[in-house]
Amino acid sequence: MPGLTISTMSHGAFALLTAQQMGEADRIAIASGIPGIELMKRAGAAVAEAVMRHVEAGARIAVLCGPGNNGGDGFVAARILRERGYRVELALLGEATTLQGDAAIAAGRWGGAIIPLAAIASKGADIFIDALFGAGLNRPPTGEAAQAVAMMNGSGRPIIAVDVPSGLSGDSGQADGPVVRATETVTFFRLKPGHLLQPGRDLCGTVTLADIGIPTEAALAAIAPTAFANRPGLWADQFPRHGSDTHKFARGAVAALAGGVASVGAPRLSARSALRIGAGLVTIFCAPAALLAHASRGPDALMQRSLVDEADLARVLEDRRWAAVVAGPALGLDGRARGLVAALVAGDKPLVLDADALSILAADTALFTGLRGRGTACVLTPHEGEFRRLFGGHAEIGQERSKLERTRQAAALSGATVVYKGADTVIASPDGRAAINATGSPALATAGAGDVLAGMIAGLLAQGMPAFEAACTAVWLHGSAGERLGFGLIADDLPEAIPPLLRELQTATI
Repeated sequence: MPGLTISTMSHGAFALLTAQQMGEADRIAIASGIPGIELMKRAGAAVAEAVMRHVEAGARIAVLCGPGNNGGDGFVAARILRERGYRVELALLGEATTLQGDAAIAAGRWGGAIIPLAAIASKGADIFIDALFGAGLNRPPTGEAAQAVAMMNGSGRPIIAVDVPSGLSGDSGQADGPVVRATETVTFFRLKPGHLLQPGRDLCGTVTLADIGIPTEAALAAIAPTAFANRPGLWADQFPRHGSDTHKFARGAVAALAGGVASVGAPRLSARSALRIGAGLVTIFCAPAALLAHASRGPDALMQRSLVDEADLARVLEDRRWAAVVAGPALGLDGRARGLVAALVAGDKPLVLDADALSILAADTALFTGLRGRGTACVLTPHEGEFRRLFGGHAEIGQERSKLERTRQAAALSGATVVYKGADTVIASPDGRAAINATGSPALATAGAGDVLAGMIAGLLAQGMPAFEAACTAVWLHGSAGERLGFGLIADDLPEAIPPLLRELQTATI
């Protein structure tokens, strides 16, 4: 948005840097008076420390180095480990005489034997250091490098990757060919998107972030990152806080739109979640035929009213007490549902649109375009299939982009905050900010979990939380609830897991 100021320093601890931005951070450090070889020494020392956590002194260590600075880090780690009593063998992709800059200095200080990369394939090791390629690799490993990747992966031994596993894009988390599956990845200064985006997150193993002395304030001020890891520090300052004089409407009232009698469960999950996350009042507005079905089900804290059509909805939207609306779960795809979604898009209430509402938007270009004209918050929560239906026809959101960039483009195109759900959920705002979430569990792959998330976001919007922060908060809490409950959870369990997490947030124990 024009005039937006992003507080780089307040959120700098959670910043994610692309490979290009990390290169800029290195240049800023060197310009400040820190020699590049000193940065390399610190990086190599961090890698050596990681290795020593995995194996005892005297263990056999195979270090596989590439021709760039990633390989230079490997040379430094190899020297330190040899000095600590480990048996180190170092192999290089290419010739040592072709190394340049700091990598050449590090190789010279190694002072030991350097064998060809192919020669190490048949030799045993207790642990491998993968220092072949860094985050900026833009092509898959081939030839000897590909064989080395396969050998490490097939060895059954721990692998410590330098920066990112070789073959993995640090920007997208994707691998277009052979890629190392690391036990632990040691990276520097700040994480990269590829450490959190799938499949990169799984390929990295445990990620260790090492401080190598890059001046934080100068680097982040110059780079001005807009991508972040989704953690409480990113949104805690915007989390709703209510004083002793609050009342239910001050805490926010949510209208949850529902369809007919055939599917009453999904909107109730959304409604209950909005209540559990702190909204003061939640009412389900359903088709008249479904009113009795809703009224006969708990909890008693949920209200229900019939809603015939968009004319009825218009009267609801005129009531200022309704602070946010969630629509989509089991809303239906009939004329009534289409009319309700159109009325919501044309209105000015903060919205969360999910499930059927997204399908209605995807089928109506004019309605989708109308999102951009809204003056108030709108959050879209598509899973993979819904994202493709909503945005797949737009050339600027091509599959060749990373999930992070696709979500950013979707937010810019729609004018809405977009929550692109999955194991690596990405949240993006139209102003360019984005966050990648790392909480969650495969146990959340269960019917109704998305309905719960939509209600959580609506409950936070109703309490006055800005859309981007509300979405980030809800996604983080939703994932954390899934982790706590584990396998065997059903969507009905998730709203009940929210209060303990909220208490921990309030006492800063998370």
